[in-house]
Amino acid sequence: MVQDETRDQKKMRSLEGISGSLANRVYQFLKDAIMSLDYAPGDILRKNEIAEDLGVSRSPVSEAFARLATEGLVEIVPQSGTYVSRFSMEEIHEGTFIRAALELAAIEIIAVERTEKQLTQLNRNLRLQELLLQDGDIPGFYQADEEMHALIISFTGYKRLAGLAETTWLQVNRARRLILPSPGRVHETLKEHAAIIDTIRDGDPKAAREATAKHLGQLIRWLEPLERERPELFNNA
Repeated sequence: MVQDETRDQKKMRSLEGISGSLANRVYQFLKDAIMSLDYAPGDILRKNEIAEDLGVSRSPVSEAFARLATEGLVEIVPQSGTYVSRFSMEEIHEGTFIRAALELAAIEIIAVERTEKQLTQLNRNLRLQELLLQDGDIPGFYQADEEMHALIISFTGYKRLAGLAETTWLQVNRARRLILPSPGRVHETLKEHAAIIDTIRDGDPKAAREATAKHLGQLIRWLEPLERERPELFNNA
């Protein structure tokens, strides 16, 4: 469950460390806060408060809202306000299906064509995941998890694939934040990652595909009960 005190602290964080134009910095700040659940599904986003907290005018906040709406992360309701979008199991299933199609195709290529340098990168990432888990750093583990999947996609050499994968995975990625703290899930995830990397090391495309399919399939298994347990976070209209 998202803690209100932590969310309030994150909302007050400055824009330092975020590059680009002011509008882009506000957008990235809000996107990060939504993706990390500092702003929970259903939360109202008050333009004046955000502008005051960040020390900016209303204009870049309005631009950020518009960009976030096109990505499906917020819903702008005329005469009412702007709200963080609730989760949709339909979108989660669709995003998982598309991401699986991309990543299963990628993993078969990588298992055959991977270089020693690429294998070293994956092994280093896996060791980092292990250390972060030992330290109890769940947000850090989550980031390393994302980086491992991004590495696999990037190793295909297809430049547009990463952007496509990120776009289709956006809502799923946000929902994943709900389950990684679940008892046992983080340890299971680490074992699944290790199994995937083992198949890449062995150069076995069939086993790599099976290990990746099993890993991605577990995500839905963990997410589906949340629609019943936390209905306030989901759009059941």
